Amino acid sequence: MTSTMISTMISTRKSLLKMGARTWLPRLLAFGLLGFSLAGWLIADEQRTAPDLTVHEWGTFTAIAGKDGRAVEWSPLGLPRYPASTDLPKFVEHIADVNFKLGLRGTIRMETPVMYFYSPREVTVSARVAFSKGLITEWYPHADRVQPEGAMHDPRLSQLPVDGRIAWNNVTISPNLDGQLPREVESSRYYAARETSSSPLRVRTSAGEQQEKFLFYRGVSASALPLSAALNFDGRLVVKSLSEDEIPAVIFFERRGERVGYRFTGALTDETTLDPPVLTGNIDALYGDLEEALVAQGLYRDEAHAMVETWKDSWFEEGSRLIYIVPRRFIDNVVPLTINPEPGQTVRVFVGRLEIVTPATMEAVKTAIADNDEATLNKYSRFLEPILAISKELH
Repeated sequence: MTSTMISTMISTRKSLLKMGARTWLPRLLAFGLLGFSLAGWLIADEQRTAPDLTVHEWGTFTAIAGKDGRAVEWSPLGLPRYPASTDLPKFVEHIADVNFKLGLRGTIRMETPVMYFYSPREVTVSARVAFSKGLITEWYPHADRVQPEGAMHDPRLSQLPVDGRIAWNNVTISPNLDGQLPREVESSRYYAARETSSSPLRVRTSAGEQQEKFLFYRGVSASALPLSAALNFDGRLVVKSLSEDEIPAVIFFERRGERVGYRFTGALTDETTLDPPVLTGNIDALYGDLEEALVAQGLYRDEAHAMVETWKDSWFEEGSRLIYIVPRRFIDNVVPLTINPEPGQTVRVFVGRLEIVTPATMEAVKTAIADNDEATLNKYSRFLEPILAISKELH
């Protein structure tokens, strides 16, 4: 395209914007192909941006490290005897029945991403999310489309022919919306995510209107992680970045009964080695440290608090694990998000949870199996299969 053509287009656009739609639309169409392209440009320009709309999202990637420190393939939704906690309200929608989901095999369980919207005025948006090498398995409110559709015959997520996707086409963000949010009698960590100042939203469905404080979804994937973490010969944890991006924060955590300990490090750009935590830590201090790390990544204070309240009983349960802030570019590559109109600000903060199979964990599981100690086995529940496999591999 020549500089003369570009100048003509810019001049034409300025002239058209001074006219009413009834005046400029016929003339615009008379330009032929150039006019048609320009019309698309102008209309898209109006629809694509909403400077006063803000979107904040948080979520969790859960995985388990093999002996080389990289995430191994497992059943992220649990085994039939030890399924993952059914911690969602019944109004949440599912891709398929529990038997199908329990058979899925991948590397990552993406847990409770929630997407908050803030707007001083009512605005209708669309939101689309994809999950590389993965499936979207749960969501709320009702989505217009979830892919892939139909039956799946191979439970290995690495063999998916297409990436999973979900789309909400008409979500109305309304700061003055005053409706009843769905709530069931039983408790659920789902409700803690509502404790923010985000604008309420509504989605119309064939069964009526659904209201919520966020868009919620979950999924499982066979994607790799941006880091690895492996124990060396003397029990220290070697953590390596596997991407070009900085890992903003890293926590090595361990719980044995009521005793807890953790080591909190700053940004990781290459590799670091962490000593085992001394189990004399204060769990409340850890909650505060993690909240500060989340706020530093762009979450509002009440969002960071809601995230910790949602997941603290899971993140800091029995065992050893690496808790880390996932690099933003990794999130955008593995879970690409598109919102139309484009918000003035979009913040996405995910926490990674990488289970570390330590000698203490292997011994605890081995003893529990020998003693038929269901209470201890339930503490490790969905991680039992990979713990036993890694234990066998190491011995």
